[in-house]
Amino acid sequence: MTDRVGREQSAAPDGRRVRSWAAPVRAMTRRLNADGSQRAPEPRDPERTSVVDCALYVDGERRPGHWSYPEALAAARREPHGFVWLGLHEPDLAEMTAIAETYGLHELAVEDAVKAQQRPKLERFGEVSFLVLRTARYCEHTELTENSEVVETGQVMLFIGPNFLISVRHGDACRLAPVRADLEAKRDLLEHGPWAVAYAVTDRVVDLYLEVADQIEDDLDVLEADVFDRAGSGRIQRIYQMKRELVEFKRAVAPLQRPMLTLTAQVNREVPQEIRRYFRDVQDHLSRTVEQVNSYDDLLNSILQARLAQVTVEQNNDMRKIAAWAAIGAVWTAVAGIYGMNFENMPELKWTYGYPGIWAVNLALSFVLYRWFRRNGWL
Repeated sequence: MTDRVGREQSAAPDGRRVRSWAAPVRAMTRRLNADGSQRAPEPRDPERTSVVDCALYVDGERRPGHWSYPEALAAARREPHGFVWLGLHEPDLAEMTAIAETYGLHELAVEDAVKAQQRPKLERFGEVSFLVLRTARYCEHTELTENSEVVETGQVMLFIGPNFLISVRHGDACRLAPVRADLEAKRDLLEHGPWAVAYAVTDRVVDLYLEVADQIEDDLDVLEADVFDRAGSGRIQRIYQMKRELVEFKRAVAPLQRPMLTLTAQVNREVPQEIRRYFRDVQDHLSRTVEQVNSYDDLLNSILQARLAQVTVEQNNDMRKIAAWAAIGAVWTAVAGIYGMNFENMPELKWTYGYPGIWAVNLALSFVLYRWFRRNGWL
């Protein structure tokens, strides 16, 4: 039976009616074709798959064996406390469409998962929640230059259903294998189902934020010391590059605050109460990171303004030096201009020591001016 929005109801192995979004997913597939035709997506190479791991968990323990995602979902629906964690890495449209038809994912969320150009958000499509996280990782470098990459970003998207969680990872900024290993060692937490996995992934992402923020602080200390060091170059290009990297990091961190507020709200009945407590801890860490990023942004602005002020002062010093040397040269120009006039009756023209006398006067005046400019800091 199909309702107005194109959702289909099919019978699960245990006899329950399960809603799916197969029709909208097929519609999305037709819409995303470049030529506008309604042909199905091209078949994927069977040797290449985006599935990193597919595991079935019952009562907080992983069931042994290798599962395909349709078999794992069917088995999870037969268990009262079972769920599937399907991990994907950069899936293409064809494979994501097949998974969406099996798990009943909405077309808009599937499109976002394939394109991976979303800001952090939390949306709900029927019984499935869609959480988008932007990941970040610090890039090690021996020296901060105007071309240094400081922060590498990626995305992790989570489809959280009643008995499954699908994680879609883009980029290598945050690998989820350590998260899975740590979580499988915590049976009490894993018993809470898919939302426990969502918490563990979010906690890992935010922990990486904290690591990146701490290491960026070290770069800022080096940059600040170099700007105020007389022997340092303090190139403005380095400051600007650091500011660009900080903006990219800020775009990953700041928008996540609204989804975290939704996950920790008391009115949110989808997230188990115990897991909401864990999410509140993640929210505290996120708030700390946001405060750090904002303070770094203000500090970078101050460093940039200080460097610009230094450049202005250096230019003024150069202009004073030029003016001082020009004043010394003006003495010679003035004397030469006076005695370069074509008058017959001028003093000292017939003087035997006139030429060396003029040299002596010019040198004496130049020395006096040089000493005076030097004493006043112009030279």
